[in-house]
Amino acid sequence: QVQLVESGGGLVQPGGSLRLSCAASGFTFSNYAMKWYRQAPGKEREFVAAVSSGGSNRNYADSVKGRFTISRDNAKNTMYLQMNSLKPEDTAVYYCNSVPPRSDWGQGTQVTVST
Repeated sequence: QVQLVESGGGLVQPGGSLRLSCAASGFTFSNYAMKWYRQAPGKEREFVAAVSSGGSNRNYADSVKGRFTISRDNAKNTMYLQMNSLKPEDTAVYYCNSVPPRSDWGQGTQVTVST
């Protein structure tokens, strides 16, 4: 059974940092590229960042480039998203999934950037 469990969200002030984690199970994690997505209230889910199966290739949405860093630890079946210089517009529920995406999404983790 595939499971994707996101964690690490919270409330942070503008300019602050958070590190999200995505723990994966039920499939061979190291064989798949992975992506982070986010969904803000009233908006469609959008792509945030991607990392190749081995971790060497990464790409980012323009809105987060230079502020967010995606990484993974295949020994731990876990992917990360280091988010720095957070802005109010980064407020959203953050999700992870494989490439291609599994049908069962995780519950996501809420990130709120506010004073």
